[in-house]
Amino acid sequence: MQCLDLRSIFTAAVLAVSATFALVATAAAQECKNRGTLDALYCDEDGDLVADAPKDKSKWKTPGTLVFTYTPVEDPAVYENIFKPFLEHLGKVTGKKIVYYQVHANAAEVEAMRSGRLHVGGFSTGPTGFAVNLAGAIPFAVKGNEKELQGYHLIVVVKKGSPYQKLADLKGKKVAHTSPSSNSGNLAPRVLFPVEGLTPEKDYNVVYSGKHDQSVLGVNSGDYDAAPVASDVYDRMVRRGTVKGDDFRIIFKSPLFPTSSFAYAHDLHPDLVAKIREAFFSFRYPPDMLKAFEGADRFYPITYKEHWAAVRKIAEEAEGGFTRSALDALAKREEEAVKKKKEEAEKKKN
Repeated sequence: MQCLDLRSIFTAAVLAVSATFALVATAAAQECKNRGTLDALYCDEDGDLVADAPKDKSKWKTPGTLVFTYTPVEDPAVYENIFKPFLEHLGKVTGKKIVYYQVHANAAEVEAMRSGRLHVGGFSTGPTGFAVNLAGAIPFAVKGNEKELQGYHLIVVVKKGSPYQKLADLKGKKVAHTSPSSNSGNLAPRVLFPVEGLTPEKDYNVVYSGKHDQSVLGVNSGDYDAAPVASDVYDRMVRRGTVKGDDFRIIFKSPLFPTSSFAYAHDLHPDLVAKIREAFFSFRYPPDMLKAFEGADRFYPITYKEHWAAVRKIAEEAEGGFTRSALDALAKREEEAVKKKKEEAEKKKN
């Protein structure tokens, strides 16, 4: 399967897409009776909080090649291999060629679906809202088992030998968030931490590591005093032996959040959508996927309106919701975080 890197084309794509869709949005706005929080490109006349399929059936897409990706929560190459068995199944059920599209930033993944270059994708919990509102994504599944969906907690990890026992102990310390659009790595901490006596940006300066695994590794190496991360990522790192659980202490644990959503583009032909859903819900995880996603053995059906309610509330309180301006700001911060990370790496080499 072909790998495509979005980093080199992301900036140009954002400018081109924004200019093109600004013109289309003007016409679309005149035809929509209800949009809710969706971008002007999309309608939500049935009130389910996600984009309706285009009213003009000539705009329903049936691409010969389906482009799939998974959230850049960790090393994209790792997940390309993990998803190979499923993508083969997806290809057989849909009769389509499947291409895996490697992404390295959440904002880039959202823009890829908005521009029509991405048809099916796994979006991290926080970025799912941006994908819905700004890219016409329709979340329909998460990892799970026969009875329930797979969830995760926002946890805060510190070194076991450190003096930090509660969040308030981290005032004035170096705390790493992951990426600006991450639910557990940034948005949820901004809402949940103040209640525990620690306010990001006020009690400590937020630095971005780029990813959850990089935050954990940074705490382990002493680069950061603490880090809010997704519990499922941390647990996988411990199982794989990337880090030792005995080297850390967890000083905070949030209520359960849903894991990454799987979504398809709103303008795919309904017949193709039916095949995509069939492929997801008929698939059972082989050994490698079972190992990677412990606690899950299949894709579990969800709706954005019901299962993302808590996430939407956090985003509203933390950043004012999943808006275009918020995504642009988050994209800029993601780029700055990547740049800063590279500069730090260069300093260590020298």
